[in-house]
Amino acid sequence: MELDEVIITRAIFDEYSRTFLDYTDIDVALVGGGPANLVAAKYLAEAGAKVAIYEQKLSLGGGMWAGGMMFPRIVVQEEARRILDDFGIRYRDYQPGYYVANSVESVGKLIAGATSAGAEVFNLVSFEDVIIRENDRVTGIVINWGPVTAQRLHVDPLMIRTKLVIDGTGHDAVVCNTILRKIPNAKIGEFGSLGEKPMWSEVGERLAVDATQEIYPGLIVAGMAANAATCAPRMGPVFGGMLLSGEKAAKLALEKLEKL
Repeated sequence: MELDEVIITRAIFDEYSRTFLDYTDIDVALVGGGPANLVAAKYLAEAGAKVAIYEQKLSLGGGMWAGGMMFPRIVVQEEARRILDDFGIRYRDYQPGYYVANSVESVGKLIAGATSAGAEVFNLVSFEDVIIRENDRVTGIVINWGPVTAQRLHVDPLMIRTKLVIDGTGHDAVVCNTILRKIPNAKIGEFGSLGEKPMWSEVGERLAVDATQEIYPGLIVAGMAANAATCAPRMGPVFGGMLLSGEKAAKLALEKLEKL
């Protein structure tokens, strides 16, 4: 069989454009493709929600790829071990309550779990702005190509309508900061600004879950974005809190969707 380059090009463009158009109106937009949002995406998709992950970089997984200081291993505590099992991630008992997993395998299986469940991924697509309409509620996001944003090119974006947004953009809490910048009186953060405190693994892990919430109408924070939005400590290469935060974000989103 001879391969026709034009057919190959058309197949890629036709399939992507069809999917892109289909996902201009969705249930949940997950901004950032880190571990918390990957977990949330799987559970949301399994529950029947129409969800999409928007990641500005080429690869998903956030800081989990590199483990601790480029040693490709992560630690997960007892409370989150069941999520490793749910995604089929292998791990080794290190000490009671501490489990070590390969960070590369972990990211690969988180991505596979989310996409196999039905979540759509748009990588190299960056978040640019929010759409806020009735009752000061987030009703959409504004997106552009990741390289356009990185190069600061003057290219107009496109818009996605969504019932809910989950900010999983890590330390920068990009969606939260955008709302604070554009709506000065918005009630986000405890001190009128965002940013995590110095590292304290025990407290940071617990607060990552506690801080996972609807922090603005239509906007849920998850993972390190939840810590940044509530000025909680960072926690380093311990990822149980991230996984549990993603699970909680999905539960919150499903509860909100039922009421919309």
